Amino acid sequence: MSGGLNVRPEVQERVFKAVQELGYWRNHSARNIRLGRPSGLVGIVVTNIGNPYYGEFALGIEGIAEEYGRQIVVGNTGEDPGRERELLTDFAARQIEGVILVPAGNGLELPGSNRLAHVPLVLASRTIDGLAADTVLVDDIEGARSGTQCLLDDGHTRIAFLGDAAGISTTRRRLHGFSTALSIAGIAQEEVLQVPCRDAPTAQSEVARLLNAADPPTAFFSSNNRITVGALRAICEYRNAHPGFPVPALACFDDVELADLLQVPLVVMSHDPKELGEQAARLLFDRLAGSVPAEPRDVRVAVTIHRY
Repeated sequence: MSGGLNVRPEVQERVFKAVQELGYWRNHSARNIRLGRPSGLVGIVVTNIGNPYYGEFALGIEGIAEEYGRQIVVGNTGEDPGRERELLTDFAARQIEGVILVPAGNGLELPGSNRLAHVPLVLASRTIDGLAADTVLVDDIEGARSGTQCLLDDGHTRIAFLGDAAGISTTRRRLHGFSTALSIAGIAQEEVLQVPCRDAPTAQSEVARLLNAADPPTAFFSSNNRITVGALRAICEYRNAHPGFPVPALACFDDVELADLLQVPLVVMSHDPKELGEQAARLLFDRLAGSVPAEPRDVRVAVTIHRY
């Protein structure tokens, strides 16, 4: 099966016939372990594999992994830290070479006996307090400040923030940038306009509630693409029910498909999730090659502002 030339032709013929009859496939992982070679696998853990954002992110990692002759294994946590631990345990059992992780929470419990202690770990998009690891983040604070400033320049002073700042480090950074822009403009941030939400249905419900309040906001800040979907639905419903009224504006992180056709004033804080994946993969393979200092590295992906 390895192509050795010291095997008689009639024996080779019998072996290959048996392979066809049995449907045999070579187990590369077992073979590598027996020979003391790396598994050739890189683990990716994301929080929502149904989100197109993470599809682009994984494609970025896969492209770099292919350059290094590695394959990727993708796991989905559904924002569940327990599921995250299960995936990491499974990856450890598969002799994974390295892991790129979008954390599900603000803590990380490694599998028993630190089975991943010597496996390079790269955090992407989110951080974990107290964990020193190579990290690639979006420039959330400056991106959020710039996007909020666009709303302020358009005359909006009553702006609602949509996002789960209590649980997600990315949202906390974006809230920081949002709050900084308001503070510089001398505008007090109202607690009632900081709305916890993580998914599209909650965002749609909360935006509808605010728009029907006695003193509604004239603009909204959405901290991620799933929240944006819900916010846009509520804004479009409001626009259709109130023809002739000003349409609320929306500043949102992550690209919006068909943004130019929605007839909603949009400020999009855009970045490339594929680039985020590529940067995370390069950090990982540098670490695997042992070509970088032991100190953790921090890479930021730029944010670009687009108006529609």
